[in-house]
Amino acid sequence: MTETREKIKVEDDWDTRVLGASEEFVKKSDENSEKQVDGSLGLQSISIRLQRELINDLKQLASDSGLGYQPYIRHVLTQHVKTEKKNKD
Repeated sequence: MTETREKIKVEDDWDTRVLGASEEFVKKSDENSEKQVDGSLGLQSISIRLQRELINDLKQLASDSGLGYQPYIRHVLTQHVKTEKKNKD
């Protein structure tokens, strides 16, 4: 296999979660690392109460999209806000 074809295969394996989705190699990052990541991405932790059914639906939609539910919720909220701001202009 050529280097380019192998690179594409590896990228495809990441996209299809053949690579990177095993809990065998997962570990929780330390608090300092989490703060650095949050700071560099401009993230702030919040707490929100949602109906269980809504959470379950969001988790299912996130799974269908290949995302975790929190990144999926962040995506949905971001898209909604962008649309609302655009409609007001």
